[in-house]
Amino acid sequence: MAVAIITGASRGFGRALAEALARRGWDLVLDARSAGPLEEAAAELRRHGGTVTAVAGDVADGGHRVELIAAAWELGGLDLLVNNAGVLGAVPLRPLGAYSLDDFRTALEVNVVAPLGLLQEALPLLRDAPAGAVIDMSSDAAVEAYGTWGGYGATKAALDQLSAVLAVEEPGLRVWAVDPGGMRTQMLAAAEPDEDLSGVPRPEEVVPAFLRLLDVRPASGRYSAPSLLMEEVR
Repeated sequence: MAVAIITGASRGFGRALAEALARRGWDLVLDARSAGPLEEAAAELRRHGGTVTAVAGDVADGGHRVELIAAAWELGGLDLLVNNAGVLGAVPLRPLGAYSLDDFRTALEVNVVAPLGLLQEALPLLRDAPAGAVIDMSSDAAVEAYGTWGGYGATKAALDQLSAVLAVEEPGLRVWAVDPGGMRTQMLAAAEPDEDLSGVPRPEEVVPAFLRLLDVRPASGRYSAPSLLMEEVR
């Protein structure tokens, strides 16, 4: 059975992707900060018949990252690492001139340092996998200059660069940075509290793009969810 680690998996996109992989028979190691909601999600996913291990903790904690890798090892290895957990930084969003440096440091720690740290722990297992892969969740804020999104966008731009360099350094793996586009999540609601999000896709509507990524296994690189559903993606 294929094994995946998904961070930020108790709700939102992480939860939706975990559901889709569980339906396909994957064994899962799930991470989130709150133990109750995480175990609740894991219990529901176990109904699909696979093994689902819930490991609550903060991805910014090195000890917790070691626990996640140990859980994957107990399941037989690791085929896919999904760095999905993230934070906005300052809430509400604010211009860079008024951005708290402490908030920015927190965003860097969770959105950049933690994924790199987890990847470093995961590399031995990923290298041993028949088709090891990494998905780093990006954002259009990494490449577009949106007012008040500078702090968050800078962290995602850094994660994009880490993904690109890792792809060069680890040619035996697939390393994908993926911009899912806007999703109707608690994070987006917190970022844009006055916006009507009723027309924004739910995470479950974005997941098929990621399943196609896993099915087609295109070259390492940066992709957007819409592009992954186009026939020319190879």
